[in-house]
Amino acid sequence: MRFLHTADWHIGQLFHEFDRHFEHQQFLNWLVQKLQDEQIDVLLISGDIFDQANPSAAAIRLLYTFLNEATAACPDLQVIVTAGNHDSATRLEAPKPLLSSSNIHIIGVMPRKDDGEIDYEALTIPIKSKDGIFGWCLAVPFLRMGDYPEVNGSKNNYVDGVCALYEEAFAYADELRDANQPIIALGHLHALNAEITDLDKSERLIMGGVEYIPGTAFPKELSYVALGHIHKSQKIGGHTEIRYSGSPIPMSFGERGYQHQVLVFEMDERGLSSEVTRIEVPVTIPLLSVPDKHEPLETVIKALMKLENAEGRALNVAPYLQVRVLLDGPEPSLRHKIEQVLEGKYARLARIDVRYPKKKSDDSEELVSPDLLHSMSPLEIFTRHYEKRYQIELPETLEKHFRTVANEIEQKEQ
Repeated sequence: MRFLHTADWHIGQLFHEFDRHFEHQQFLNWLVQKLQDEQIDVLLISGDIFDQANPSAAAIRLLYTFLNEATAACPDLQVIVTAGNHDSATRLEAPKPLLSSSNIHIIGVMPRKDDGEIDYEALTIPIKSKDGIFGWCLAVPFLRMGDYPEVNGSKNNYVDGVCALYEEAFAYADELRDANQPIIALGHLHALNAEITDLDKSERLIMGGVEYIPGTAFPKELSYVALGHIHKSQKIGGHTEIRYSGSPIPMSFGERGYQHQVLVFEMDERGLSSEVTRIEVPVTIPLLSVPDKHEPLETVIKALMKLENAEGRALNVAPYLQVRVLLDGPEPSLRHKIEQVLEGKYARLARIDVRYPKKKSDDSEELVSPDLLHSMSPLEIFTRHYEKRYQIELPETLEKHFRTVANEIEQKEQ
């Protein structure tokens, strides 16, 4: 049987206030065609289908239109969807009653029995072929506090709990399967030693590092582990069968430097029967960074002037632009100056990334005690912050304005 693994779609994302509906529509149209071209039997979607827990009606419509078109184009296609940390688990599961007679399976909420124990039967989905049950899938969604078993004496209850859950889920499926039936698993988590992007750093490191799940969490008898959560496609710990598919479109400028893709693999009763194939997702709207590194404003302006002219081209599909500027101090009219240069250019300003020169001396950060802080005047505090931020002395004009405002506030308080 042939499988396609994807994750982290983030439908509904605003990219620096730009709506990405068109990009997601193009990706999903491409995916429907790819499911046909590759003769896919099972589609695995490992979480973060939506970008927000409360997605818009347009985002929801996009997903279910895709599911309808995909199953119409591939009548025997089986779809297994799990929730990610960006998804609302209950909202994602809402249409389950309508899908109960179909080959679409959605697991958002960790299922429980009446006695409160984890319902591993509900997590274990049979993978069906024309000849009957081909194998089994452990459809594990993003695990929140309390979703996993408690491990007595654990020093890291999250990691040990996640490991225990996969062990118990595998043991349940192992009892069900025949000798010639493989078991695969889904997961939405941060694997230990995964290579991450800037966005992964800022949004996904949710528990200060204790959430890193080692590759040993997944029983070695699993034929494939389809992961989501990290946006860069990669295999974990050198294991061909434990993989992140990565996001199909870049979610930040930090993700523009590598290919975005889906993964396709074939499986027989012995497990993987072919190499995992990476299929690159076509770029609908490119991401530009100008210049390549942070430069003074004068240099940046010259670089922007060299951008292509729009000349009647549709700006709604023009590249998203990140401008990198190196400043000596505050520049209140910075955005206005950049926007003026970009008039008539084939690019849409998404982000201005400003940096300031670092001091040559390797000054360590000074810690200020509460007593010292109380003894400092507002001007002293402001001066310290300004000079630390911009690496230059506080200008006299700005000091004069600060004193004026501080005096007005003091008079009002008297």
